[in-house]
Amino acid sequence: MRLDTGLVFLSDSRTNAGVDAISTSRKMTVFEEPGDRVMVLMTAGNLAISQSVRQILAENHDEKHSLWTARDMFEAASIVGEAVRQVHKRDAHALRDAGIEFNVSLIFGGQVRGERVRLFNVYAAGNFVEATPENCYFQIGEAKYGKPIIDRVVQPSLPLDEGAKCALISMDSTLKSNISVGLPLDLLVYEADSLCVSRFVNIDERNAYFRMIRDTWGQRLRQVFGEIHNPDWAAGATAEFPLTRTGETDCWGQPVRAKRNPSRTQD
Repeated sequence: MRLDTGLVFLSDSRTNAGVDAISTSRKMTVFEEPGDRVMVLMTAGNLAISQSVRQILAENHDEKHSLWTARDMFEAASIVGEAVRQVHKRDAHALRDAGIEFNVSLIFGGQVRGERVRLFNVYAAGNFVEATPENCYFQIGEAKYGKPIIDRVVQPSLPLDEGAKCALISMDSTLKSNISVGLPLDLLVYEADSLCVSRFVNIDERNAYFRMIRDTWGQRLRQVFGEIHNPDWAAGATAEFPLTRTGETDCWGQPVRAKRNPSRTQD
Protein backbone atom coordinates (compact mmCIF):
# COMPACT_ATOMS: atom_id res chain seq x y z
CA MET A 1 0.00 0.00 0.00
CA ARG A 2 1.20 3.51 -0.82
CA LEU A 3 -0.36 5.82 1.75
CA ASP A 4 0.12 9.54 2.34
CA THR A 5 2.45 8.88 5.26
CA GLY A 6 4.41 5.93 3.92
CA LEU A 7 4.28 2.36 2.66
CA VAL A 8 2.95 -0.95 3.99
CA PHE A 9 4.40 -4.25 2.69
CA LEU A 10 3.16 -7.73 3.65
CA SER A 11 4.18 -11.09 2.22
CA ASP A 12 3.62 -14.73 3.09
CA SER A 13 6.27 -17.41 2.71
CA ARG A 14 4.59 -20.51 1.25
CA THR A 15 5.95 -21.62 -2.10
CA ASN A 16 4.40 -25.07 -2.43
CA ALA A 17 1.48 -26.82 -0.77
CA GLY A 18 1.07 -30.41 -1.93
CA VAL A 19 -0.50 -33.25 0.00
CA ASP A 20 2.81 -34.24 1.57
CA ALA A 21 5.13 -31.40 0.50
CA ILE A 22 4.77 -27.95 2.03
CA SER A 23 7.73 -25.64 1.54
CA THR A 24 8.45 -22.05 2.48
CA SER A 25 10.70 -19.27 1.25
CA ARG A 26 10.65 -15.63 2.28
CA LYS A 27 9.41 -13.40 -0.53
CA MET A 28 10.41 -9.94 0.72
CA THR A 29 13.87 -8.44 0.18
CA VAL A 30 15.03 -5.05 1.46
CA PHE A 31 17.65 -2.88 -0.25
CA GLU A 32 18.69 -0.25 2.28
CA GLU A 33 21.28 2.49 2.50
CA PRO A 34 20.28 4.32 5.71
CA GLY A 35 19.87 8.02 5.16
CA ASP A 36 19.87 7.67 1.37
CA ARG A 37 17.39 5.02 0.22
CA VAL A 38 15.07 2.20 1.25
CA MET A 39 13.64 -0.16 -1.37
CA VAL A 40 11.48 -3.25 -0.82
CA LEU A 41 10.96 -6.06 -3.34
CA MET A 42 8.23 -8.69 -3.00
CA THR A 43 7.79 -11.59 -5.44
CA ALA A 44 5.17 -14.09 -6.58
CA GLY A 45 5.15 -16.79 -9.23
CA ASN A 46 7.92 -19.22 -10.17
CA LEU A 47 10.37 -19.34 -7.25
CA ALA A 48 13.43 -20.06 -9.40
CA ILE A 49 12.70 -17.03 -11.57
CA SER A 50 12.07 -14.67 -8.64
CA GLN A 51 15.23 -15.84 -6.85
CA SER A 52 17.28 -15.23 -10.00
CA VAL A 53 15.87 -11.71 -10.34
CA ARG A 54 16.60 -10.97 -6.71
CA GLN A 55 20.16 -12.28 -7.00
CA ILE A 56 20.88 -10.16 -10.07
CA LEU A 57 19.63 -7.05 -8.30
CA ALA A 58 21.56 -7.75 -5.09
CA GLU A 59 24.85 -8.46 -6.86
CA ASN A 60 24.69 -5.53 -9.26
CA HIS A 61 27.00 -2.86 -7.85
CA ASP A 62 27.43 -0.92 -11.08
CA GLU A 63 28.33 2.60 -9.98
CA LYS A 64 26.16 4.04 -12.75
CA HIS A 65 23.21 1.64 -13.02
CA SER A 66 22.05 -0.31 -9.99
CA LEU A 67 19.52 -0.08 -7.19
CA TRP A 68 22.28 1.30 -5.00
CA THR A 69 22.96 4.23 -7.36
CA ALA A 70 19.60 4.89 -9.07
CA ARG A 71 18.68 8.59 -9.11
CA ASP A 72 15.04 7.94 -8.27
CA MET A 73 12.49 5.17 -7.82
CA PHE A 74 11.42 5.23 -11.47
CA GLU A 75 14.98 4.41 -12.56
CA ALA A 76 15.14 1.75 -9.85
CA ALA A 77 11.90 0.16 -11.11
CA SER A 78 13.37 0.17 -14.62
CA ILE A 79 16.43 -1.71 -13.30
CA VAL A 80 14.12 -4.31 -11.72
CA GLY A 81 12.35 -4.71 -15.08
CA GLU A 82 15.69 -5.16 -16.83
CA ALA A 83 16.61 -7.94 -14.38
CA VAL A 84 13.33 -9.71 -15.18
CA ARG A 85 14.07 -9.48 -18.91
CA GLN A 86 17.61 -10.75 -18.34
CA VAL A 87 16.27 -13.88 -16.65
CA HIS A 88 13.65 -14.27 -19.38
CA LYS A 89 16.34 -14.11 -22.07
CA ARG A 90 18.34 -16.79 -20.25
CA ASP A 91 15.59 -19.19 -19.14
CA ALA A 92 12.34 -18.64 -21.07
CA HIS A 93 13.21 -20.91 -24.01
CA ALA A 94 14.21 -23.83 -21.77
CA LEU A 95 11.11 -23.34 -19.63
CA ARG A 96 8.89 -23.32 -22.72
CA ASP A 97 10.47 -26.56 -23.95
CA ALA A 98 9.63 -28.08 -20.57
CA GLY A 99 6.04 -26.87 -20.77
CA ILE A 100 6.49 -24.26 -18.04
CA GLU A 101 5.27 -20.69 -18.32
CA PHE A 102 7.62 -17.82 -17.52
CA ASN A 103 5.59 -16.64 -14.54
CA VAL A 104 6.77 -13.94 -12.17
CA SER A 105 5.32 -10.73 -10.77
CA LEU A 106 6.81 -8.26 -8.34
CA ILE A 107 5.84 -5.40 -6.08
CA PHE A 108 8.63 -2.86 -5.73
CA GLY A 109 8.51 0.30 -3.67
CA GLY A 110 10.42 2.65 -1.44
CA GLN A 111 12.05 6.04 -1.39
CA VAL A 112 15.24 7.67 -2.60
CA ARG A 113 16.39 10.76 -0.73
CA GLY A 114 14.95 13.90 -2.27
CA GLU A 115 11.76 12.38 -3.74
CA ARG A 116 8.43 11.03 -2.50
CA VAL A 117 7.63 7.42 -1.66
CA ARG A 118 6.62 5.39 -4.73
CA LEU A 119 5.20 1.95 -5.40
CA PHE A 120 5.28 -0.18 -8.58
CA ASN A 121 3.88 -3.44 -9.88
CA VAL A 122 6.42 -5.11 -12.21
CA TYR A 123 5.15 -7.69 -14.70
CA ALA A 124 6.75 -10.75 -16.30
CA ALA A 125 7.63 -8.71 -19.40
CA GLY A 126 9.66 -6.30 -17.26
CA ASN A 127 7.22 -3.42 -17.74
CA PHE A 128 5.52 -1.83 -14.76
CA VAL A 129 2.77 0.47 -13.51
CA GLU A 130 2.88 2.87 -10.58
CA ALA A 131 0.40 3.23 -7.72
CA THR A 132 -1.76 6.35 -7.85
CA PRO A 133 -4.11 8.06 -5.38
CA GLU A 134 -6.99 6.32 -7.17
CA ASN A 135 -5.28 2.92 -7.00
CA CYS A 136 -2.92 3.07 -4.05
CA TYR A 137 -2.22 -0.63 -3.52
CA PHE A 138 -1.11 -3.72 -5.44
CA GLN A 139 -1.62 -7.42 -4.76
CA ILE A 140 0.20 -10.26 -6.49
CA GLY A 141 -0.05 -14.01 -6.15
CA GLU A 142 -3.22 -15.45 -4.60
CA ALA A 143 -5.04 -12.16 -4.08
CA LYS A 144 -8.76 -12.67 -4.62
CA TYR A 145 -9.71 -13.84 -1.12
CA GLY A 146 -8.26 -10.86 0.72
CA LYS A 147 -9.09 -8.17 -1.83
CA PRO A 148 -12.61 -7.17 -0.66
CA ILE A 149 -11.52 -5.79 2.72
CA ILE A 150 -8.76 -3.72 1.09
CA ASP A 151 -11.14 -2.35 -1.54
CA ARG A 152 -13.55 -1.21 1.18
CA VAL A 153 -11.01 0.26 3.60
CA VAL A 154 -7.79 1.43 1.96
CA GLN A 155 -7.40 5.00 0.74
CA PRO A 156 -4.30 7.23 0.71
CA SER A 157 -5.30 9.09 3.89
CA LEU A 158 -5.38 5.87 5.94
CA PRO A 159 -2.84 5.97 8.83
CA LEU A 160 0.06 3.53 8.51
CA ASP A 161 -0.94 1.42 11.50
CA GLU A 162 -4.47 1.06 10.16
CA GLY A 163 -2.99 0.11 6.79
CA ALA A 164 -0.94 -2.61 8.51
CA LYS A 165 -4.04 -3.85 10.35
CA CYS A 166 -6.01 -3.97 7.10
CA ALA A 167 -3.21 -5.85 5.34
CA LEU A 168 -3.11 -8.45 8.11
CA ILE A 169 -6.89 -8.93 8.04
CA SER A 170 -6.72 -9.31 4.26
CA MET A 171 -3.93 -11.87 4.54
CA ASP A 172 -5.83 -13.78 7.23
CA SER A 173 -8.80 -14.08 4.87
CA THR A 174 -6.51 -15.57 2.23
CA LEU A 175 -4.88 -17.93 4.71
CA LYS A 176 -8.34 -19.13 5.75
CA SER A 177 -9.44 -19.92 2.20
CA ASN A 178 -6.33 -21.06 0.33
CA ILE A 179 -3.73 -23.63 1.30
CA SER A 180 -1.17 -22.18 -1.13
CA VAL A 181 -0.65 -19.20 1.21
CA GLY A 182 0.91 -19.75 4.62
CA LEU A 183 2.79 -18.45 7.63
CA PRO A 184 5.20 -16.99 8.53
CA LEU A 185 4.50 -13.48 7.24
CA ASP A 186 6.89 -10.56 6.75
CA LEU A 187 5.38 -7.16 7.61
CA LEU A 188 7.31 -3.96 6.92
CA VAL A 189 5.87 -0.49 7.57
CA TYR A 190 7.94 2.36 6.14
CA GLU A 191 7.40 5.93 7.36
CA ALA A 192 7.93 8.50 4.62
CA ASP A 193 11.26 10.39 4.75
CA SER A 194 12.71 8.15 7.48
CA LEU A 195 15.08 6.55 4.91
CA CYS A 196 15.62 3.52 7.14
CA VAL A 197 13.78 0.37 8.18
CA SER A 198 12.49 0.75 11.71
CA ARG A 199 9.21 -1.18 11.78
CA PHE A 200 9.51 -4.79 10.69
CA VAL A 201 8.23 -8.07 12.13
CA ASN A 202 8.24 -11.71 11.08
CA ILE A 203 4.87 -13.15 12.11
CA ASP A 204 4.32 -16.83 12.89
CA GLU A 205 1.46 -18.72 14.55
CA ARG A 206 2.70 -17.63 18.00
CA ASN A 207 2.38 -13.91 17.31
CA ALA A 208 -0.11 -12.51 19.84
CA TYR A 209 -1.37 -9.65 17.68
CA PHE A 210 -2.01 -11.84 14.65
CA ARG A 211 -3.80 -14.43 16.80
CA MET A 212 -6.01 -11.61 18.08
CA ILE A 213 -6.70 -10.49 14.49
CA ARG A 214 -7.75 -14.01 13.49
CA ASP A 215 -10.05 -14.51 16.47
CA THR A 216 -11.58 -11.02 16.50
CA TRP A 217 -12.18 -10.77 12.76
CA GLY A 218 -13.97 -14.11 12.66
CA GLN A 219 -16.12 -13.24 15.67
CA ARG A 220 -17.04 -9.78 14.37
CA LEU A 221 -17.92 -11.10 10.92
CA ARG A 222 -20.31 -13.62 12.49
CA GLN A 223 -21.73 -10.87 14.73
CA VAL A 224 -22.39 -8.49 11.82
CA PHE A 225 -23.78 -11.34 9.74
CA GLY A 226 -26.25 -12.15 12.48
CA GLU A 227 -27.33 -8.50 12.75
CA ILE A 228 -28.27 -8.20 9.07
CA HIS A 229 -31.94 -8.87 8.31
CA ASN A 230 -32.88 -12.20 6.79
CA PRO A 231 -34.64 -12.04 3.40
CA ASP A 232 -38.29 -10.92 3.71
CA TRP A 233 -40.38 -12.51 0.99
CA ALA A 234 -43.53 -10.59 1.91
CA ALA A 235 -44.27 -7.76 -0.49
CA GLY A 236 -46.07 -4.68 0.77
CA ALA A 237 -46.12 -2.32 3.69
CA THR A 238 -45.52 -5.05 6.28
CA ALA A 239 -41.99 -5.71 5.04
CA GLU A 240 -39.26 -3.29 6.15
CA PHE A 241 -36.80 -4.51 3.53
CA PRO A 242 -38.83 -6.58 1.04
CA LEU A 243 -36.82 -8.91 -1.15
CA THR A 244 -39.46 -8.83 -3.89
CA ARG A 245 -41.05 -5.83 -5.54
CA THR A 246 -44.72 -5.05 -4.95
CA GLY A 247 -46.87 -6.10 -7.90
CA GLU A 248 -43.95 -7.69 -9.70
CA THR A 249 -45.13 -8.79 -13.14
CA ASP A 250 -42.14 -8.42 -15.44
CA CYS A 251 -40.24 -11.42 -16.79
CA TRP A 252 -37.42 -10.98 -14.28
CA GLY A 253 -39.85 -11.76 -11.46
CA GLN A 254 -40.04 -15.40 -12.58
CA PRO A 255 -37.41 -18.09 -13.10
CA VAL A 256 -36.64 -19.43 -16.55
CA ARG A 257 -38.76 -22.56 -16.90
CA ALA A 258 -38.14 -25.36 -19.38
CA LYS A 259 -41.19 -26.22 -21.44
CA ARG A 260 -42.36 -29.80 -21.70
CA ASN A 261 -42.79 -31.09 -25.25
CA PRO A 262 -46.51 -31.99 -25.48
CA SER A 263 -46.01 -34.16 -28.56
CA ARG A 264 -43.71 -36.62 -26.82
CA THR A 265 -45.30 -40.02 -26.31
CA GLN A 266 -45.48 -41.23 -22.74
CA ASP A 267 -45.05 -44.93 -21.90
